[in-house]
Amino acid sequence: MADDFREALLELDSVTRRLRRDCPWDREQDERSIVPHTVEEAYELADAAHSGDDSKLLDELGDVLFQVYFLALLLEERGKGDLGRVARGTTEKLVRRHPHVFGSDDDPLQGLPTEARTPSEVKQNWDAIKQAERSDAEPFGSVPENLPALLYARKHQRRVAGKVSPWDALSNVARGVGDCERVVADDSSDRDALYDRVGELLFACTELSASVGVDPEIALRRITERFRGTVGSTE
Repeated sequence: MADDFREALLELDSVTRRLRRDCPWDREQDERSIVPHTVEEAYELADAAHSGDDSKLLDELGDVLFQVYFLALLLEERGKGDLGRVARGTTEKLVRRHPHVFGSDDDPLQGLPTEARTPSEVKQNWDAIKQAERSDAEPFGSVPENLPALLYARKHQRRVAGKVSPWDALSNVARGVGDCERVVADDSSDRDALYDRVGELLFACTELSASVGVDPEIALRRITERFRGTVGSTE
């Protein structure tokens, strides 16, 4: 089993290197031209994970794995890293952020919780350790600005606040609905006010999704697909 695993990964590495060397399209690529494909493959992987189709999931995992191999090869060509360094880095991070599994005596973790008995406690510890690792004083400095809006909002929420209870989150949503009702009823409201109130409501809904453990991007996509199927069935 282990030999088959290693052989498959080495074969993928060999194919990736040959494509980079011998394929005119692959030779021209850099990380900026490849990453849009990486993002597309990640969305297709998410769709496969929620489809219940294991064969589709297997296929999409392969596409994402190839993206990782290709991008790591670009780093290797510039002498800035390689796939081994990528693997070692993520292994060290996983060990460091799971002290309840691997233990820890790292200085950055001194004073942080190292025990966790529930998934919720694991998540809280992960966030605390990640915050301790961050060197920038600005809490939002490393949030990518090109994230999808719902994920962008959630990243900001997680940086500055602990987990909000579902009931508090629902209260914020209800408040946002009330604010929207008032601005829509006011015929004199300008477009900026409408954008602000709708944005606040969406922000509150993102907070609610996190409080109940639901990914807002996937939840919205799921309902949109259901809507599409309903509309299509009536045509």
